Order: sequence, then structure tokens, then C-alpha cells
Amino acid sequence: MAGVPMAEASQPAGLALRVPRPTVAAPIGTTSLHLVDRGRQDPWTPSRVRELMISVVYPAIPHGEPRATYTSKAFGPVLAADWLPLIGLEGPELDYARTPTNARLNAAVRGRNHPVILYSPGFGTSRTFGTHQIEDLASRGYIVVAIDHTGEAPVEFPGGRIERATIPPSDETAVYRQAIQTRVADLRFVLDELARSRSGLAKTMDLSRVGVLGFSAGGFAAAEAMLLDRRIDVGINLDGAMVYDLDGKVLGESALRGLDRPFLLFGSEGHHHAVPANSPDYDPSWAAFWQHQRGPKLDLNLLGSRHPSFADYQFAIPQLAAAYPIPPETVTAGIGTINPDRSIKAQRAYIAAWFDTFLMHRSRPLPRYPEVRSIN
Repeated sequence: MAGVPMAEASQPAGLALRVPRPTVAAPIGTTSLHLVDRGRQDPWTPSRVRELMISVVYPAIPHGEPRATYTSKAFGPVLAADWLPLIGLEGPELDYARTPTNARLNAAVRGRNHPVILYSPGFGTSRTFGTHQIEDLASRGYIVVAIDHTGEAPVEFPGGRIERATIPPSDETAVYRQAIQTRVADLRFVLDELARSRSGLAKTMDLSRVGVLGFSAGGFAAAEAMLLDRRIDVGINLDGAMVYDLDGKVLGESALRGLDRPFLLFGSEGHHHAVPANSPDYDPSWAAFWQHQRGPKLDLNLLGSRHPSFADYQFAIPQLAAAYPIPPETVTAGIGTINPDRSIKAQRAYIAAWFDTFLMHRSRPLPRYPEVRSIN
């Protein structure tokens, strides 16, 4: 979420979405930060140093602050036009600037010693597309730091500067490897910056308890970051193949070596470690990771879902389909046949249970949702 007040929004340009409320009815706040890594060249724009935008979402004590919108007025059309053509729309049908989130802009932090979770989005997508999961974790007592990986997707910087994607339009293995390595460096740099910060917000973080949550390429980067950085205690990969090539032959180091700390694989229907090798759905990286993982592990399968189900598309596409003539088969191709509300509730429950176990040290049975199958 970009963290801009509702008062900044203009006249309606399209549908304002309803972001699902967090599971826990506790106030949350958000702020956005601009980070500059002056010791690192940007791989996609070598003439510049690496710049990042992050959102920090946290338990809050609101004092009349406005609810943050999904994006600013200027950035909303850019973000909508970046993906709506995939479902047959052009972009103006969706108004992100009039879409309120559940977080209060720059509200005071409630409490101290909160575990920290880093969030890495899907390849080529904005950090905002994990808003419903991020807000839910914050309502449960976590401070969640969502990262935009500059160059992969549009990013809005202070002063209204919008940087478009600059990553080469290529499926070459070397380009994707560079992207994952850049994401890992981004994750580690953000942790460094949080540790160095003397802000009041940073002082409420417990950096001895750190998790990482990633969707798609973000899930791959989460595992790779854990392999290199002992500060990360636990991770979750939401449906991300851990390979550098389209053929699935160049596996990531985390898949080849496994981890010695807890890691959860959470896949869309048919994506799990036990898929037979002769199946078109076979993912050798998940099979290899499961074989080599030394720490606690769990493989969950979300029945009736598709890959985008693990991002905010899960609630956005059904709402758009109710307002515009989107063919049912397009909706199914995007988010599957699972009930959207049940999908969101199930995802949140299992994600929270995994982090609660290893960061909050709350030992309790896993949730039970018939939409979720545990793969042994």
C-alpha cells in the first residue's frame, strides 16, 4: 500500500475495491519509506545506485488519522493498466486511489517487541498486491515490511516520481537469476536498514525474530535469502517455483541444499512436492527442496486455486467481474474455482499459524480448512 490519505483521491475513474478486513479486529497503521543503498549499483539502471520503496504495516493506536488508500491518485492508473488487460479490461475500470485499505496513515505504533516479517511480491508486480495478507499479519501483532523490487514493476517514489519497469523483456535464465539475486540483496539490505534505524518505529521491532513471506518469485527469493542470512528465522513460499529457467532444470541453491530452519511451501492446486515426475505439473524444485530440507517443513495445497490466488487478485478479480462483463472462464483462469472468501480466510489462517509457531512461540494445532490439503 502506498500510504496516502483518502482526501488525495480524485473523482471516481472506476471501481473502488473493498479490501477484506483483517481477521483480528485490532487497529493497524502504515507508513512508506524511501531507502537508498549507496553501496550498490542498480542492476537494471547501472547509472544509478539502488533505490527501494517499502511499506511498513504495524499494530497501531489511531488518533483520527485517515485510512490509507491502495495507491496515490497519480500511481493508481499506472498500476491498474499494468495488469487489467490480462482479464480483458483496459485500466480505467479500476480506481485504486479510491480504494481504502484498513490501515491508518502514519498512526502511532501500539506496543513494542513486535516480530518482523519481510514481504516480497511476485515477479513484475507491486508490493501493494500483498495488502490483504500484510494487513492481516499486522492485526495479529507483527510488523510487516513490504518491498518493491525496483525495475521489475512500476514504483512510485517521493515527489510523485514514477519509475517504470526496466528489467529486460527476456526469459533468459541469466536475467531471472539476476532478478532473484537482486531481490535477495534487497531483502538483506532492508534488514540492515531496520537494524541501523533509530526511528521510533524501528525501536518497536524485535529483530531477533524475523520471518519472510513471498509470493511466486518472492517465495523463491525468500528461500534464497534464508540460505544466506541467518537473521531470518522462518519462511513461507506462496506458490513460487525455485528455478531459474522455464524448463525447470536450473534449480536454486535453496532447492538443492535445503534449509535448517522452518519453511512452508503453500501451493496452488496441483503444485506440491509429491507430483509425479511424469506429470506436466511436476516441479523438480519443490521435490528437491522437500528432499533436502533439514528444518521443520510443511507442504500445503490450496484446492481449486490458481497461481494468482495468493495475491490481491483473489479479491480484486471477483469484484471486477461483478461490475464488468468479464467472462466466467477468464475469472476461473485467473483465480480458479475456489470461493474467494474461503480462499482468503484459509490462506491467512495457515500463514499466521506458521509464523505464530516459530516467531510467537505459540504451539497450537494447524487450522482445519477442507480447501487445504497437507501433502506428506
